[in-house]
Amino acid sequence: MASQLRRSRLVPRTIALATGIAALVALTACSAGSAAPGDNSSSDYGFETVEQDASAPITVWVDSSREPIAKAFQAANPDITVNIETYDGNSGGSDSFKTKIALFDQSDSGWPDVVFSTQQNDTSWTSVSNNGGKPFAAVLNKGLLSDDFLNGFTKGALDPMTVDGNVFGVRNDLAPVVYWYNDALMKEFGYDVPQTWEDYEALSDKVAEEHPGYILGSVGDSFQGPYIYYWGGEAPIFQVKDGAFTSDFSDPNSEKVTELLDHMIANKTLVNDSVFGAEFVQKYGDKILGMPGPAWYSGALFQNKDSLNSPAGTIGASAPLYWDGSDKVTGNVGGGVWYGSSHSTNLEAVAKLLEFVTSSDDAVKLASGLPAYDSAAKTWLDQQAGSGYYVGDFASAVSTAASSVWSGWGYPSFSVETAYASVVIPGISDGKTMAELVPALQKEYENQATVQGYTVN
Repeated sequence: MASQLRRSRLVPRTIALATGIAALVALTACSAGSAAPGDNSSSDYGFETVEQDASAPITVWVDSSREPIAKAFQAANPDITVNIETYDGNSGGSDSFKTKIALFDQSDSGWPDVVFSTQQNDTSWTSVSNNGGKPFAAVLNKGLLSDDFLNGFTKGALDPMTVDGNVFGVRNDLAPVVYWYNDALMKEFGYDVPQTWEDYEALSDKVAEEHPGYILGSVGDSFQGPYIYYWGGEAPIFQVKDGAFTSDFSDPNSEKVTELLDHMIANKTLVNDSVFGAEFVQKYGDKILGMPGPAWYSGALFQNKDSLNSPAGTIGASAPLYWDGSDKVTGNVGGGVWYGSSHSTNLEAVAKLLEFVTSSDDAVKLASGLPAYDSAAKTWLDQQAGSGYYVGDFASAVSTAASSVWSGWGYPSFSVETAYASVVIPGISDGKTMAELVPALQKEYENQATVQGYTVN
């Protein structure tokens, strides 16, 4: 997901997991549909704790993009010994977080105290008992974090981390999809900013005919097709309910998204290049008329000197695209999560860190995307809107998107990205259409769900 300034963000890449550790991962997977414990403990925190030591050091796992905020916490709290370890952030659905914790569960030692993950679906396995032990994730709303603090998150931000009324993680940022556009180019060519997916497709035909070589987006990253287009198009291809997984590419909305992608790939206004690759910047840096994308594109792409580095006053963000006559909803691309460990010997420090990284002034200063904590989000939006960088009503567009994320997407214990990366991206490179690739993609989702212990509908 250009280093991953980026979202909590899913730095897109395909990561092959070694088969030797697959069995360990399966130890957690078969619990995917289990009820989350947390209410049967006499602990003040709602779960069984180990002996606490307020002077004990804490180990924090972060990706490279979150390392600065962990260091900021370290500097602001010299009385707490903080050991910072970087890893891939579980990006692209790599499952590295789950794999590492499975190994610690086996040895019954070695767990980190705090982990940042780019994947919201990690709650599905961190919240359940693994290998006969207790869940990795600490329950946060039974005394570890105050109600006043938790209530400060933007409405709905903690829903993916909440199981049976227990909150197991705090959201780093929100990643709703808006429509980004190059205002200068759109005016030069005499085009209107699209409001619907139908407008978007019609614009692609004009661009292909009148300005070939200019583009309206990419499907070359593992998050784009699933999160931006299928999720944003209300396509029920990734749903979970009561331990059952469903992927329906035959739904009318799913078929409309598939047809849209094939149409725009064919007329060459959608490309199959990663937006984070140097080649993308070289080929399309000055030829992007617009594209749907997450709020964190603001810092990760447009204002990033190592990426598009678009001049101030050229880029705008408008409300998300939607199907004409349908609900005005949008997709979501990430929004990372901070987890505290139920195994920690210094939960007091864990709680202090979780509050700092999500709501402090430092969190706002270091945020490349929309913070999930409401007061921090308001400050960030005001700063972005007041910077003079964006044209149009940036704050309104992002705020509208943040409250419009379609609720029909699921959070199973596996990522939507890995199958897309292995099936679709190489398939398109080989000249196949989305319509041709959809059966294999759906089958791969269903296979992953079966391995993870879900009933497949």
